[in-house]
Amino acid sequence: MIIPIGAPESSERSHSDLIIGSFVEPALEEFNLNVIRADKIDQPGVITKQIIDYLMRARLVIADLSFSNPNVFYELAIRHAIRKPIVQIIRQGDRIPFDVNQMRTISIDLSNVYSAIPKIELVRTEIRNQVRRALENPDDIDTPISLFYPGLQVKFD
Repeated sequence: MIIPIGAPESSERSHSDLIIGSFVEPALEEFNLNVIRADKIDQPGVITKQIIDYLMRARLVIADLSFSNPNVFYELAIRHAIRKPIVQIIRQGDRIPFDVNQMRTISIDLSNVYSAIPKIELVRTEIRNQVRRALENPDDIDTPISLFYPGLQVKFD
């Protein structure tokens, strides 16, 4: 999962924990997919190398564009370049930058707990539907890069 992590006790970390635990993990149960967040990788070594390795090899990546975190967009660009399945989500009210605003993005309204809780299952269903469709045709993924450079092939082992 590409998501803003933030420092412990930060609003970004609370957001990340909420999104993963309440929305993404329950939505992914039927697909037998595990959520890996960069700070939970338990291997010694270079963090950036590990993150890029996960980005290159994962069957699917869910990218949370909330907080306009530059690391999220850097990692999303890598995924766009290799043309592998992505599902984008964002906290309602946050702006999606121009270069990625044409990609279908699930908006999650977290502004009011009283309206957000009744919509949890609806959002999980939206995530589930996009994940299902992305996994059905993993080689038929459009990204801003693939649309303008359809012959571009990024090789990796």
